[in-house]
Amino acid sequence: MIPTHRHLLHESFKLVDLLIMSVALVAAYWLSTANSLATVIAEQARLENVPLLVVLWIAWHLVFYRLGLYGSRRLVTRHREALDVFWATTLGSLLISSAASILNIPLRNPEFLLTFWTLSSLLTVIGRLSVRFILERARVRGRNLRNVLVVGTNSRALYFADMLRGNPELGYEILGFVDDEWEGSDAVLRRGELVASFDNLSQYLSDHVVDEVVVALPFSKSYEQSSRILSICEVQGITVRFLWQFAEPKLAEAKIESFHNMPVLTLESGTTGQGQQLIKRLFDVCVSAVLLIALAPLFLMTALAIKLTSKGPVFFVQERVGFRKRTFSLFKFRTMVPDAEQKLAEIEHLNEVSGPVFKIKNDPRVTRIGAFLRQTSVDELPQLWNVFKGDMSLVGPRPLPIRDFKGFEDDQHRRRFSVPPGLTCLWQVSGRSSIGFEQWMELDLEYIDTWSLWLDFKLLLWTVPVVLEGLRRSGSGEFSSASIERPQSLRIKA
Repeated sequence: MIPTHRHLLHESFKLVDLLIMSVALVAAYWLSTANSLATVIAEQARLENVPLLVVLWIAWHLVFYRLGLYGSRRLVTRHREALDVFWATTLGSLLISSAASILNIPLRNPEFLLTFWTLSSLLTVIGRLSVRFILERARVRGRNLRNVLVVGTNSRALYFADMLRGNPELGYEILGFVDDEWEGSDAVLRRGELVASFDNLSQYLSDHVVDEVVVALPFSKSYEQSSRILSICEVQGITVRFLWQFAEPKLAEAKIESFHNMPVLTLESGTTGQGQQLIKRLFDVCVSAVLLIALAPLFLMTALAIKLTSKGPVFFVQERVGFRKRTFSLFKFRTMVPDAEQKLAEIEHLNEVSGPVFKIKNDPRVTRIGAFLRQTSVDELPQLWNVFKGDMSLVGPRPLPIRDFKGFEDDQHRRRFSVPPGLTCLWQVSGRSSIGFEQWMELDLEYIDTWSLWLDFKLLLWTVPVVLEGLRRSGSGEFSSASIERPQSLRIKA
């Protein structure tokens, strides 16, 4: 595609996205009120509403821009395209809701926000996929093609070329391969022509129309050669892509970043996209804030019950290991005698689980009211303050005491610290204290490897029966210091 046409296409995307946002905004107001569509449009078109609409346009545009929705999407799958749009509209809707709260602008009702989010997401996805379909059909017919030169004739270079040929909708035309002749290189001629050697690459680029050069050389053996190829392409203004060669990440996600204008390839394990992380954090803050306010009377009653039945402080504060192995002060309602930490050494030989953690069903340090608080999970509620502060999330691996952390022997278990700890997790809905340490760690790693916002939502829902079961058993006098047991059938995949 001609650069001018590509620029016009990207600018059209921006205008269409803003138009869709405006249409969804008006439609949401119309559907959430009893007014006619003409009345709603007249109300929103008033002069005093223009500055607010401009602010919303800017915020919406910045969200889409920051999530990379205006760059080249040729190599992005349809599923990824739809998912990126979903994150953008979700984050944009949350920003609109937050801005309305800060500026004290009424949003009619929750139905309005849900309708706006649904319409903006659906219309934007349909629009993006429709344009994508049109462009793909044009590429299949030989239009809007990009000429590609593949450097290297190894198995990965051949596989990459075959992948492009097998997906004509991507719009790539393989011009041929660049390499010095070697024994067996004749096999390449069956898949494409060896059009240039390393010595005459510059001349070939000068004489032919080449849009991109893909370097598929083994990194460990070709640093100088790759640097020379990059310099040649930069001089002639040709895009260069490097296939990942020097390592094979199994769990880490790769991304290119810029540190003071220096390109850096970053591999991160246990992390998610920025948009998803922000949505998760906004959800944590909103829910924890609401619950802290709503549960204030329960907090007060619990504090009084602890003070009236046991000497010592209301809260148990302990240093725990959190995100990236940084420690923080975790808050719980005290369920044990005040000197429980000092007495641990006396009963450590009674430990009923394997690994570095300590658990026994009938812990003599637990008070009577403490057993009730544990059974009903009320003792965990002060951690909502940790969630609000950012030490924890609503869902994530449970934070461990420093003592337990120091007992870790398997390095892969330390990967659980690559995500923020949480109030609830797979372990708590899959057996809680009835499962062993190894299975507990496996569940934590399963959560990290299959994470999604939908998985968090399911785990929060499945935590409710656990708490209700605890309330039922405590009401019937069945409670003890042990956690309730859940069936293994609750173990899930995202």
